[in-house]
Amino acid sequence: MSSLFATASSSTPTSSLDVALRSGKPPLVQADASGDAGRWVAEHRDELRAAVVEHGALLVRGLGLRDVEEVGVVFRQLGRLMIEREAFATRQRYADGLYSSSKWPPSQPMCMHHELSYALEFPSLMLFACLTAPTGEGATPLADETVIGPALPADLVDRFERLGWLLVRNYNDDIGASIAEAFGSDERQAVESYCRAHAIRFEWQPGGALRTWQRRSAVVRHPRTGQRCWFNQIAFLNEWTIDPEVREYLVDVYGEDGLPFNTRFGNGDPIGPDIVQTINEVYTAHTVRDAWQSGDLMLVDNIRTAHARERFEGPREVLVGMADALNVAECSPTIEVAGD
Repeated sequence: MSSLFATASSSTPTSSLDVALRSGKPPLVQADASGDAGRWVAEHRDELRAAVVEHGALLVRGLGLRDVEEVGVVFRQLGRLMIEREAFATRQRYADGLYSSSKWPPSQPMCMHHELSYALEFPSLMLFACLTAPTGEGATPLADETVIGPALPADLVDRFERLGWLLVRNYNDDIGASIAEAFGSDERQAVESYCRAHAIRFEWQPGGALRTWQRRSAVVRHPRTGQRCWFNQIAFLNEWTIDPEVREYLVDVYGEDGLPFNTRFGNGDPIGPDIVQTINEVYTAHTVRDAWQSGDLMLVDNIRTAHARERFEGPREVLVGMADALNVAECSPTIEVAGD
């Protein structure tokens, strides 16, 4: 299997597609869509998906994607779109399975993660479409987990394999996704039923706030390739990744246990800033990126490939689709999930 990290520029045919492997950048296909992106994607669907299996991600340039409706047509050609549940940040929903990027301050980067890796059901394929490219930075960097796992300290990976990781969330009306946005309802009975069905331990707080705990596997095996992948949001959702001033403010207002999200080892032990720094430094050393151009499409294998978002300047409109849902049980998790 090829890696995202090409050592030199080259071109590898995948059926009729000409995939350019570029050092430091994701694999690229130049499309000749002749103004009909939906038709071109439908004709090349199998080759596009095969290229994602082979390389972990694929940037398609030249489609000239122009609006939400056209992006929806393209996304639906490529996979079975799923409705997001357990979101950690708000999004605009354009249609079933078609969303805006997470509402996250432009000045704050989003570090590497796998979408919904804390959920029992998550997308195996992520779809991104750029309608408006930012004037500065704002790329969606990628990292190949078949490279990241071996680059992390072996004892750290072993500890997470044995214990898993724990996500602790606090839902309130002030920050992050609301209860209704995360669970599809704010009725207590519906929320509790969802949590019990999805191995989430929960506790209602005074004033109607909700605190949840979910223990998940940090390492899985890719169900198609058998590759062992570091698959989690341990660093991204940890308190030490939050901007220091923002963290200080949140702790002052909500207390140490009231942060909107935090991660721990699966047995509840805290994850220190040194561990978060180590994980993020390994990602930084093994990241590929390319600046968005308006009209671009990117396909990402959500299990093998982590993605992030740079800080940016100017307007940035990137649409997101989550496709081809998988259950974690299909990925040979190293721990049993634990809920209420």
